[in-house]
Amino acid sequence: MGEVIGRTRELRRARIAVAAVFCVHGSVTGSFATRVPWIQDHAGVSAGQLGLALAFPAIGASVAMPLASAISHRFGSRGALRGLLALWTLALTLPSLAPNLLTLCAVLFVYGATAGPSDVVMNAIGVEVENRLGRSIMSGLHGMWSVGALIGSAGGTLAAHLGSDARLHHLLASAVLTVLGLLACRGVLDIHSEPEAEPPPRFALPPKSALVIGMVGFCAVFAEGASLDWSAVYLRDILDTSPGVAAASTTAFALTMAVARLAGDKVVDRFGSVRTVRVGGGLATAGGLLVVFAGHPVVAMAGFGLVGLGIAVVVPLAFAAAGRSGPNPSQAIAGVATITYTSGLIAPSAIGGIADATSLVVSFGLVTALAFGLLLCAGVLRTAGGTRPNEKAPAGQAGAPAQP
Repeated sequence: MGEVIGRTRELRRARIAVAAVFCVHGSVTGSFATRVPWIQDHAGVSAGQLGLALAFPAIGASVAMPLASAISHRFGSRGALRGLLALWTLALTLPSLAPNLLTLCAVLFVYGATAGPSDVVMNAIGVEVENRLGRSIMSGLHGMWSVGALIGSAGGTLAAHLGSDARLHHLLASAVLTVLGLLACRGVLDIHSEPEAEPPPRFALPPKSALVIGMVGFCAVFAEGASLDWSAVYLRDILDTSPGVAAASTTAFALTMAVARLAGDKVVDRFGSVRTVRVGGGLATAGGLLVVFAGHPVVAMAGFGLVGLGIAVVVPLAFAAAGRSGPNPSQAIAGVATITYTSGLIAPSAIGGIADATSLVVSFGLVTALAFGLLLCAGVLRTAGGTRPNEKAPAGQAGAPAQP
C-alpha cells in the first residue's frame, strides 16, 4: 500500500512539473505574438513580407522536430527537455533584434528550430504521465500552455500599452522564463530507453498513423496560428484600433483557449473526442464569421474568442491519439507535430499573401473554411489513435493503453 501511495504521489508531482513546463513554453509564444506589430514596424516590412517571415518559425520547427526522438534516447527525457526548453526561452530575445526582412527570417527560423523539439519531448512526457495515471490529462496540459500564452500576452499587452521597446521586454521575459523552465524540468519524468534498445534514426520520418491524425490538427493549427499571429494586426489595420487594444485581442484569444483546455478533459470524458471536436468546429466557424463581418473591435474580439474556444482541445487530442498509435510515442508525436507545424508554416504566409492580394478580411474567410473542416475530419480521432486512458477498448482492438 505504501508503495502504491508513493507511486501516486510521484506521478502527481510529475504531472505538476510537466504542466509547469507547458506553461513556460506557452509564455514564450504569448510574449512574442503580442509584439508582432512592433517587430513589423522595427523591421520595416509589409503585411506580405511579415507573412513570409512568420512562416520561418514553422520551417525551423519542422526541420528540427524529427531530431527529438534521438535527443531523448541519448539524454533521457528530463535531460533533453531541460536543454531544449532553455534554448527556446533564450530564443525569445532574437526576433525583436532583426532590422530587416532577411535577418527577421533568419532569427525566426532559429526561434522555431528551438520550439519544435522541446514541444515534442514535453508532449511525449505528458502522454506517458497520462498513460500511467490512467485518465485524460492532455487537454489540461495544453490548457497550461494556453495559460502561459495568456500570461505572456498579458505582459506583452501591458508593454505595448506603455510603448515599451520590445527588445527590453523580451530580454527580461527570456531571463525569467529560462529560470522557471529549468526549475520545472527538475520534476518531470526521466524516461530512458532500454539499454538493449536500438537507437532511433537521427532524423525520423512520420509514421503512417500520424498522417491520418494530423489532418485534424492541420485545420486547428491553421486557425490558431492565424489568430495568434494576425489578430492584433487585424484589429489595428482593419478596425483602426490602438496598439494596446489590438494586442488585447491576442490576450482574449489566449484566454478562451486556456479556459477551454483546462476544462477540456472533463468535456472529452463525457462527450467523447469526436463529438467534442465537431462541436468545437462549429463554434470556431461561427467565430470566424464574426471576425470576417465585424464592424466593431468588440465583435472581432468575440469572434477570435469563439475561434479559440472551438479549436482549444483539438491539438491535445491529436497528440494524445498519436502517442497511443504506435510503439514509439515520441516519433508518432513528432510526426503529428510536423504536420501541425506545417499548417503553422502555411498559415502566416497564406494570410499575408492573401492580404496583400485582397485584404485580411478575405484571409480570415480561409480560416473560417478550415475551421469548418474540423466537422468533416473529426471522425479520424475515433479510429486512428486508439482509446483514451479511461476508456476500455472493444475486444480485440489494439491501442488500449497499459494501466499503471
